[in-house]
Amino acid sequence: MAKPAPGQDNSDSPALRRALLSWYARHKRRLPWRQDLDPYRVWVSEIMLQQTRVAAVLEHYRLFLQAFPTVQALAQASQDRVLALWSGLGYYRRARMLHQAAKLVVSEQGGVIPRQVEELRKLPGVGRYTASAVASIAFAEPVAVVDGNVERVLTRLDGVPRVGEATWKRAQELLDRRHPGDWNQAMMELGATVCTPQSPACLLCPLLPWCHAPGAGATKAQPPRQRVQMARALVERGHSVFLVQRPADAAKMPGMWELPECAPLAGLPAPGQPPDPDPNQLFLLRHSITDTDYEVRVLRLGPNSLHAKDKKTGRWVRSDQAFELPLTGLARKILRKLGIHGAAAGR
Repeated sequence: MAKPAPGQDNSDSPALRRALLSWYARHKRRLPWRQDLDPYRVWVSEIMLQQTRVAAVLEHYRLFLQAFPTVQALAQASQDRVLALWSGLGYYRRARMLHQAAKLVVSEQGGVIPRQVEELRKLPGVGRYTASAVASIAFAEPVAVVDGNVERVLTRLDGVPRVGEATWKRAQELLDRRHPGDWNQAMMELGATVCTPQSPACLLCPLLPWCHAPGAGATKAQPPRQRVQMARALVERGHSVFLVQRPADAAKMPGMWELPECAPLAGLPAPGQPPDPDPNQLFLLRHSITDTDYEVRVLRLGPNSLHAKDKKTGRWVRSDQAFELPLTGLARKILRKLGIHGAAAGR
């Protein structure tokens, strides 16, 4: 059968579906959650991948599944243990909701993860996208998914920008109902690796013959990132390090543990200016989260430098047990740079 001319209006044709599924079978990335269709593993991967790059998830996924190989194991774990294994992935509310959902699945569903979208969406932290992904990939329910990658592919394919429900409707129309899991993963894979926001590889795209707007709709320039300077204190006593816990009602990372904040003797320099020498400084590192870039000076200070508020919210922790606590990503980075590791550090 001859291929259509570029942009020909037959984007619902069986040939298009065959082309994409064939491309996916040949070019899909070999990711650990694609090795089987175990619904628990699919669910964990989808929660981890929310707002997070695949490369950042791989090692966390391995360690998380190693510690909690089943939904029962996750349900029985303490929240601190769950957060400790999640540390470094960010968006910690995802881990808390996953933990709560696992407890509900065990206590109310007999440990069996629901098969249908409507039931999956009743679980904490499971929205429309995640429910549709798990239902289609693990249980072959014929429901489409829409994420940023799928939305971009559909916009270029049809040459029509859509938002909200209109995008979901179009995705459902195009869905290969015989192979919904592979189809949804293929659409997301295409957007992630070929139909990218900037400089899409259109000549390599299996949907090029049907595409009405190849290369269109590139991502707009992102707003400038914030730059923040801070200092953190390494306070040690024997084989222990002093850590403080964020308040339970903190806006970001509640309940997580970190090194206490401090003020360097030389003060923090003006933006763009080199720091003055500080005899207590161990090193300078950079750390980024969401829309903020941090420049962090790490200082070695004595126990007498601790403030009353730090003593109230902190405690001494054996260095080899620090990674058993739910640490912030910055704390993990600092401790690793200092050569402090533990069983949960992932070495």
